[in-house]
Amino acid sequence: MGAGASKNKITSQDKAILDLKVQRDKLKRYQKNINVVIEKEIEAAKLALAQGNKNKALLALKKKKYQVQLLDKTDHQLMNLEELVQYEKRTHSIEYALVEKQILEGLKKGNEVLDEIHKETSIEAVEKLMDDTADAIAYQNEIDEMLHGLISVEDEEEIMKELDELREQELSSELPEVPNNKLPQTIAEDLPDVPTHVPRKNEKEAVRSTKEKQVLLA
Repeated sequence: MGAGASKNKITSQDKAILDLKVQRDKLKRYQKNINVVIEKEIEAAKLALAQGNKNKALLALKKKKYQVQLLDKTDHQLMNLEELVQYEKRTHSIEYALVEKQILEGLKKGNEVLDEIHKETSIEAVEKLMDDTADAIAYQNEIDEMLHGLISVEDEEEIMKELDELREQELSSELPEVPNNKLPQTIAEDLPDVPTHVPRKNEKEAVRSTKEKQVLLA
């Protein structure tokens, strides 16, 4: 009985695998929510450009960039932890104790990042990016300062490129459409056909004779 209980005991590896599954499920759920927020941020950037507010458009695109990177980073981190735990589980390695601390620290960081991602799923936060109230402006300044240390020079270049693309789309949408229909035909169909041959001598005399008869009869 004691042997059976020992055999069915949940090990630290089993718990780590379960925790990883919970984190993975959370990440998938948050990813769906944050994709909705990202679409809203793109719309917010377009609206800001239409209103001539480049700074707000840039802030919305920076926030979007940060969120995409946050998702990618968390996904990559969880994948590495899963591979490490599963490898130790398959090989029944006695070295699990050596990597257990690393895995637990990774799980702790994963939970912290997931909490951060969860905060980014707020639609109200997107609305604050566009508002002009004192509270909204304070929030915009706070986000701008936070992102300043998280966005690299390469990221800035990509964001500026995306901004230019959105501006071009905005300009293209304002241009009038070129009509596709054909122009109406203005040539009348009832006009006589143009002669394709020169009248012969007999034909000329017949025409002259007809005209003379018409004069006499008149």
